[in-house]
Amino acid sequence: MAYKVKIDNFEGPFDLLCYLIESAEMNIYDIQVSQITRDYLAYTEALRLCDPALGGEFMVLAASLIELKSKMLLPRSGAAGSAAEEDPRSELVMKLLLYKRFKSAAALLLEREERAGLFFEKPAEDLQPYTNEPDEYLRMDPERFAQAFKAFLGRKQRVDEVRSIYARAERQQETTEARMSLIKNLFSLKRVSRLRFRELLKREDDRFEKVLTFVALLEMVRNRTVRAKQNSGFAEITVELCEKEEPAYAE
Repeated sequence: MAYKVKIDNFEGPFDLLCYLIESAEMNIYDIQVSQITRDYLAYTEALRLCDPALGGEFMVLAASLIELKSKMLLPRSGAAGSAAEEDPRSELVMKLLLYKRFKSAAALLLEREERAGLFFEKPAEDLQPYTNEPDEYLRMDPERFAQAFKAFLGRKQRVDEVRSIYARAERQQETTEARMSLIKNLFSLKRVSRLRFRELLKREDDRFEKVLTFVALLEMVRNRTVRAKQNSGFAEITVELCEKEEPAYAE
């Protein structure tokens, strides 16, 4: 059998032994000592030919395997029914399991080291100039604090009043003609010829909205664009679009 040897693949004799067991698909608790010893000796012989200085530690394990192989060939002592004799391979199995455990831990540590190398840390800075400044405390008695808070509320109230006046001024910029055009568009959008007065309003709770809409409605009635009907006082006003605009009332 020809062996391809690559020394750098194995970090030591147990690394080679684990490789041979896994390659042969053996159960680590049921090692075929004869086959593993033969394969291991073939590798160490090739290793000795390549570099005699590197074969020392490998030869120590080779001697242990040969000794174990000889023990496996000896007949087992003990009468039938007595306690089973300890398996000669037990010590080797324990060493292999311990080696695999430490190898997995080493691989995990190496992975974490490589991952940590992807992060960059900010160099430490001297914060002493900023930490020497004492904290500043606002010293104020409760009465002065209450007066300051009252003044703040007063300013806020004045700002709110100015904003409300500005909002009313913005709203009052809408003209009667614009509202008349809006009412005409409502009939077209809803594709109806009759609407209630409240349906013409943008906001029912706005007094300016009601007055502007009512004035626009009166102007449209005067121009014979719509007809308005109210059955009784304070009843709902119904607005109906005229099919054909009639001549407006004379001034």
